[in-house]
Amino acid sequence: QVQVVESGGGLVQAGGSLRLSCTASGLTFDDYVMGWFRQAPGKEREGVSCISGSDVSTCYGDFVKGRFTISRDNAKNTLYLQMNSLKPEDTAMYYCAAGPAWAYGLVSRKYNYWGQGTQVTVSS
Repeated sequence: QVQVVESGGGLVQAGGSLRLSCTASGLTFDDYVMGWFRQAPGKEREGVSCISGSDVSTCYGDFVKGRFTISRDNAKNTLYLQMNSLKPEDTAMYYCAAGPAWAYGLVSRKYNYWGQGTQVTVSS
C-alpha cells in the first residue's frame, strides 16, 4: 500500500531554517503531483507548495513570498521543502501529500495520499 512519511520538523528560532523531507512508497512517484500543506491549531489546513511529477512546475502559497523552496528527487521517491526566514506564524503541523497530475495546485481535497505530519515550531 501507499505510505507517505514526513521528517525534518523541529523547533527553530525566528529567522532560522528547516528542511522537511517526505518519502513515498507503493506508488510510481514521478506520476504524482506532490504537495506540502500545513495546519496550525484552530485553523484550517492551507496549501504551502506543490510540484509537478516532472519537476517542471511549482506553486506556492501567497504567504511563502520567496522564503520556501520545494523540490523532489524522483530517483529517491523523496520530496523536500527548504524553509528559510521562518516566522512564528509558520508554526504548524506540516503534511506531505501525493495526488494525480490533475490535482496540481493547493486544493487539499484533490490529493489522495497523506502522511502523518511533522511539527514545525518557530519561537520568537
